Amino acid sequence: MNKPQARRHWRQQRRLAMDTIGPSLTEQVHACLVELHRPGQLGLFWPLGSEPDLLNPAPTWEGGLALPRCDTGGLVYASWRIDEPLSADGCGIPAPQGPPLSAEAIGLLLIPALAMSPAGQRLGSGGGWYDRLRVQSPWRQVATLAVLPECCCGIDFACDPWDVPLQGWISESGLHWCHGAHC
Repeated sequence: MNKPQARRHWRQQRRLAMDTIGPSLTEQVHACLVELHRPGQLGLFWPLGSEPDLLNPAPTWEGGLALPRCDTGGLVYASWRIDEPLSADGCGIPAPQGPPLSAEAIGLLLIPALAMSPAGQRLGSGGGWYDRLRVQSPWRQVATLAVLPECCCGIDFACDPWDVPLQGWISESGLHWCHGAHC
């Protein structure tokens, strides 16, 4: 199965799973964040399509929250407070308009995925935004976990040279580390 076929397949699987496990996945993410706490901001994502909605309710994180913003320069993260208005970024996605944060300002990134391999390879939606961010040296050092249904995890699929493995994922069954990786 090539990547476009894999994306169609796993997008459908995620959509079906999220219809039944969406709230329990969000609860599990919030519970895991207690164990994962570290200095810096928590990078989240604005949910698109069948992606898990981690913003309703938004988690509590001592260092504050950050959301991504896509523009001609690529993907950046900016600080965000729940009561702060968002405006459409270059892709039409609600995003904060503050100054870009450095990789060192982020304590943990949670990103969406269609599927995850046991080795931490992430199958994304195909835009390449997270891949282009995470291939940059300082962003490789930021602890990054995918958030997705368990039925989409442990899948082997073809990877590209620019794919940077994640440390693990959070599903409705909990936190899963990839081959001994820990944040």
